[in-house]
Amino acid sequence: MASRTILFLVTEDWYFASHRLPLATAALSAGYRVIVATRVQRHEAVLRKAGCEVIHLRWRRSGDGALDHARAIASLIALYRKVRPDLVHHVALKPVVFGSLAARAAGIKAVVNAVAGMGNLGGASGWAAKVLRGGLNLALRSVLDGEGTRVIFQNPDDREEFVRAGLVKPSRTVLVRGSGVDLRLFQPTARTAAVPVILLPGRMLGTKGVREFVMAAAQLQSENVQARFILMGDRDPDNTDSIPDEQLRSWNTSGVVEWWGFREDVPAALAQVDIACLPSYREGTPKSLLEAAAAGLPIVTTDVPGCREVVRQGDNGFLVPARDAGALAEVLRTLITDRSLRERMGSRSRAIAEAEFSDQAVATATLAVYRDLLG
Repeated sequence: MASRTILFLVTEDWYFASHRLPLATAALSAGYRVIVATRVQRHEAVLRKAGCEVIHLRWRRSGDGALDHARAIASLIALYRKVRPDLVHHVALKPVVFGSLAARAAGIKAVVNAVAGMGNLGGASGWAAKVLRGGLNLALRSVLDGEGTRVIFQNPDDREEFVRAGLVKPSRTVLVRGSGVDLRLFQPTARTAAVPVILLPGRMLGTKGVREFVMAAAQLQSENVQARFILMGDRDPDNTDSIPDEQLRSWNTSGVVEWWGFREDVPAALAQVDIACLPSYREGTPKSLLEAAAAGLPIVTTDVPGCREVVRQGDNGFLVPARDAGALAEVLRTLITDRSLRERMGSRSRAIAEAEFSDQAVATATLAVYRDLLG
C-alpha cells in the first residue's frame, strides 16, 4: 500500500486545507502517498505539516482564455506522466474537466471526480448561463463516464441531474454528502447574549444570498426586531459574482449588517452566534452549514440542492425559497423572538451532524472508492 500514490488536483490551496485535509490525512494514515497539485497562496505549510507533498500550479479558477486552458491541460499531462500517480482525485469543475483530459492522455487508469453541482452556473439564469451550461455539459459528457472513473456527488439532486442529462452512468456515481466536519473542533456552547446574533458564513458572493440577507436584516430592523446581523467571509476576486468591496464596506458602515471579513477561528466565531443563515441559490453540501450544525445552531437556509441536505424543515431549522428576502425575514423573526425554539433546533442540529456528517465518515466512504478503483 505504501507504494500507492494519490494525486489531488484542486484550484486553490486554501480550499484543500479547509475542505479536504481530513481526507488527505486519512489517506496518509491508510498508507497512501498523497500529493496535492494546486495554486499555492498561503496554506502550503499547513499541507506539508500534515504530510502531503505539494506541487505548485500556475492557474486560476476563471478569467483565462482558450490558449491558457490548452497550456494548463498540457502542463497537467506532463505532470501526470512525470508523477505517475496510481489514482487522481479531481475536485470541482475545472480540475474535473482539465484533469480528466490529462489523465486520459497520460494513461492514468483510476480517476475520481468530485463534483459539487455546476458551480456558479448552477445558480445563474439567463441566456448566457444556458449557453455556458450547454458547453460544459459537452465537456463533462466526454470525461465523466470512462472506465476506471467514479464521480462523487455531494447531494442526490446533483447526481440525478447529471445522470438524467446523460453525463454519467449511475453505476459510476457515488454519493458522499459533503466534505464532513470535525465534531471535536466544533462543539455546542451556551448562548448568553441578550441580543440574538445571526451569521451568514461564506464567501461574499451574490449566489450565496448575501444581498437577500442584507435586505432581510434591513426589513427586520425597520420593524424594531432586536438582533445583530453578521457577514463572515472574504471577497473572492477570481469570482465574477463577488460582492464589490465598496458595497460590503457601505453595508457595514450603515449598521444594517456587520462585515467581519475572513476569520481563521471559525469555532470561536460560531460560539458567539445564535442562528446560522445561508440563503444560497445552490450548493454541493455547504461546509459552513455542517460546521454550524456541529456547533449546535439552528439553521435558516434555502430549499435548494445541497442546502436542504443539512436542514430538516421545522426540526433543526427552516427552509425558504431562494431569492426571497421577505420569506427569509419571516422565519428569522420567528427564531429571533423564540429562544426556546432556537435551543431545541440547535440541539437537533448537533444530533444530525453527529449521525450523518462527521469528517471521519466522509473519509471512510471516500477511501472505499479508492480501494474499489485500485483493487
